[in-house]
Amino acid sequence: MEQDRARHRLQGGKLKRIDVPAVDHIGVRVRDLDRAMKFYGMLGFELEHKAANDAVAVVKNAHGVELNLVFNANADSGGKNVLMDVGEKYPGYTHVALRVSSIKATIEALREHGVRITQGPVSFGRDGHVSVFVRDPDLNVVELRGREEDLSSIGGVVQYIPQN
Repeated sequence: MEQDRARHRLQGGKLKRIDVPAVDHIGVRVRDLDRAMKFYGMLGFELEHKAANDAVAVVKNAHGVELNLVFNANADSGGKNVLMDVGEKYPGYTHVALRVSSIKATIEALREHGVRITQGPVSFGRDGHVSVFVRDPDLNVVELRGREEDLSSIGGVVQYIPQN
């Protein structure tokens, strides 16, 4: 396949690209739908419907952000997320990043709900926007990222330094 692409480029051809204007939804595997809904409900997601022929619950928030909660997890990973919590680095999606209206209000709500912030508040790169990371009940990582907000009152914001 790669040889065909290289030959095509050598002959002066351009490969077609697929136009992707937006993310349609994100699939998140969970063990228990009711337990997951308590967590994602805190983030403003509500059940739209369950698939009739599959273990999938479609949830959306007021802004139309859609998650598909795939409630068929059946393996125990020993209390670890195999993509984030073990020394070996397996390929896969490590987290989902959701933009929040206010990182300050988000931190306050997480504290009120007793949700532990596993990383942050942390600032990434040149834009200075601040994120916090949390885990859902199945240890899936969720980044909550604030933008365009005066964050001077938060305190404790650190610059991200990779730990590869």
